[in-house]
Amino acid sequence: MPFKSRIKSDELKILSYLNTRMNLLEDDKQYLSNLKKGFEGEVMFDLLTEKLQCNCLVLNDLLLKVNNTTFQIDTLIIKDALHFFEVKNFQGDYYYEDNELYSNKSGNEVLNPLGQIQRGESLLRKLLHKHGFNFPITATVVFINPEFTLYQAPKNKPIIYPTQINGFMENFDRAPSKLNSRHRKLAELLVSLHITKSPFTQVPAYDYHLLKKGNTCSVCHSFSMIVEGRICRCLKCGHEELVEAAVLRSVEELRILFPGIKITTNIVREWCRVVESKKRIGRILDNNYKIVGVHQWAFYE
Repeated sequence: MPFKSRIKSDELKILSYLNTRMNLLEDDKQYLSNLKKGFEGEVMFDLLTEKLQCNCLVLNDLLLKVNNTTFQIDTLIIKDALHFFEVKNFQGDYYYEDNELYSNKSGNEVLNPLGQIQRGESLLRKLLHKHGFNFPITATVVFINPEFTLYQAPKNKPIIYPTQINGFMENFDRAPSKLNSRHRKLAELLVSLHITKSPFTQVPAYDYHLLKKGNTCSVCHSFSMIVEGRICRCLKCGHEELVEAAVLRSVEELRILFPGIKITTNIVREWCRVVESKKRIGRILDNNYKIVGVHQWAFYE
């Protein structure tokens, strides 16, 4: 169990919802694809860190700030030292030249993760010093995708390639470590300093009235949903979900897309469309949320 778990960012959720309910520009679609791929790679690395048996604290997805500068840590493992991992889910062929990374396919330069970890390590050290901690830090780039190849790979750089990951994790797990109260205090401090709302969010403008309404399938994201008794069934992929679960998922989508919106039976019915009974929606909301106000002024929170 990680000391701090990883969750999907609101930015990734919002763009995913918008991709289903409106026509995104190609640049926004590409950005969404990159976010998805990055998150999938981080989750792949999480599956490895969850298997660790050594005495350590795993903190996933930290967004921190020091001296008015914000930086992100994909995974930080507190052990004998602080182990800072930058996880990259690059796929395909790349080459390294003049301290830069390029895609073989396009020839375009991509953001060099070695520069990212150098910056992140420096900022993390400043943050520790500011709060009276002095732990050694190792920073490493992990290329997690098995279909990644780097030509002209630099020697003696803090990089773990796909074929090296299992061996690295085994050695890491075997290395002795002993945590004390100071390690835990540091972990608690970093979690308390974590910024939940990223200042880097990039989402296009959108309007409630212009978004496509209706329950979507949680698997294939199609609008081809029908209600059969207590079940919502997708006509496209066949996935089934309890009506209550489908409604609650739609409410969560509304709250993320429109943080200031008042959740009412009318707006949820309009948003869901496939669940036509206002009384049924009202029962679901009554069972899962607190009602505020009365009559036409009532809403749920």
